[in-house]
Amino acid sequence: MPPAKKRARSYDPVRTRTAVLAQFAAVRSAVRGLTPEQLAGPTRLGDWTVRELIAHLGAALTAVDRLLAEPEPARQDGHLLDWPSAIVADADTIAVTARAVAAGHPDLDAHLADVEERFTARLDAHPGTRLLPTSAGALPLADYLVTRTVELVVHTDDLNAAVPGLDIPYDRRAVAIATRLLADALAAKAPGGSTEVRIPPHAVVQCVPGPRHTRGTPPNVVETDPMTWLRLATGRTGWAEAVAAGAVRASGERADLAPYLPLTG
Repeated sequence: MPPAKKRARSYDPVRTRTAVLAQFAAVRSAVRGLTPEQLAGPTRLGDWTVRELIAHLGAALTAVDRLLAEPEPARQDGHLLDWPSAIVADADTIAVTARAVAAGHPDLDAHLADVEERFTARLDAHPGTRLLPTSAGALPLADYLVTRTVELVVHTDDLNAAVPGLDIPYDRRAVAIATRLLADALAAKAPGGSTEVRIPPHAVVQCVPGPRHTRGTPPNVVETDPMTWLRLATGRTGWAEAVAAGAVRASGERADLAPYLPLTG
C-alpha cells in the first residue's frame, strides 16, 4: 500500500503578516544609519552593492503591490512549494529592478517607509484568498506572503554578511516560517521516507527515496540549525562546506543532501 499523502502545512496569515512586518522593521532600523561608503560596499550576491540589496529587500514587499495590480487569475494553478525553484527564472529581472530602484531612490529610508505603508494598506484591502499571478503560478495572497519571510530573512543574512557589525536581528517567527517552507520544499523535491531532516526547533521532515523509516532511531539523519539550513537551501553555503565546519551533522548512507541543494538554484 502506498504511503498516505501528507497534508500540506498551513500558516496563520495574521502571524505571517506580523512576522514579515517585524523583519522588515528590523531591516529599516538597522540600515538607516549606514554611510555612503557602506552603502556602496560589495555583497556576496555577485556585483550587487549594499544599496542595491536594500532596494531589493523593499522589492520583497512591493512585489505584492505589483501582483495585486495584475488581473486576478481565474483559478489557483500553482503550489506554494513550487515557489523556491520558480524564482530562478526571474533572477535577471530581479537584478535589473534592484539596480533601478536603488538608483531612483537616493533616500532609501523614505523609500522603505513608503513601501511599508503601501504594503500594509494592500493587505488591509484584500483577503488572503485573493489570487496572484506569481512565477510559481496563481497563488493565494496568504500563501505568497509566506514566501516573503524567505526573502526577508535570507537577505537580512546577506546584509549582515556584507556590513560588519550591522547585526540586524532575525524575527523568530519569520525564521520559523521560512525554515518550514524550505524544509517542505526539500521533501517535495526529494520525496521519500528514508532520511529524517531535523532543523530544531522549527521543522522535521522525511525525504529521499529508499526504505521508509517507521519506528525507532532513523538510520539516516541530518540535523542543522535554522540559519545554516536557509543558507544551504538558497545556495549561500555548500553542503560539503557546512558538513566540514560541523554546522551540519549527517549520518547514514542516504544522509547526503548535496544532490538536492540548493532549492532555489
